[in-house]
Amino acid sequence: MPVNWEAFDQEIDEAITDAAAAADKRLMERMASLTHMTEEELLQLFPEPADWKRLSKLMAIVKSSQSKNEKINHIVNNAEELGDVIVTLLDRLA
Repeated sequence: MPVNWEAFDQEIDEAITDAAAAADKRLMERMASLTHMTEEELLQLFPEPADWKRLSKLMAIVKSSQSKNEKINHIVNNAEELGDVIVTLLDRLA
């Protein structure tokens, strides 16, 4: 029986979309468990998974055992990457 490649491609695309959605859900649940925000609040602030990676990096710096000055230096050295996350969080607090 011949393979319907168009249908197969569609099945692959659907599987990829479903897997990505499931992974995003697990990541968001984990992020919410590490913050004082709900999943909904986090999704409002950071709708893209790439934002979650930057938020995670910022959280790792802030929660590290480094001195305050070392944390500040680390944030400054990564300001271009973390700047939008910092502004988003501060905007929520203001």
